[in-house]
Amino acid sequence: MTTRKPIPLPTRRKTRTTGSAAMSRLTGAQRSYLKTLSEQAHQPDTCAEDLTKAEASKRIDELKQSLDLE
Repeated sequence: MTTRKPIPLPTRRKTRTTGSAAMSRLTGAQRSYLKTLSEQAHQPDTCAEDLTKAEASKRIDELKQSLDLE
């Protein structure tokens, strides 16, 4: 009896803008952090529930920069 080697599956690399993170909704941690940063920056409209993970990450970076947290 011979043993078969498993056939390796092709791997894909996901980029920040085209990967699954770009299409899925923001996480609870991102939502909470966005809310906190938005309140500190007096910009309540920057905390939107319909953001993707990538959009939320970008918005967090922008708010941190405006608050001089980076």
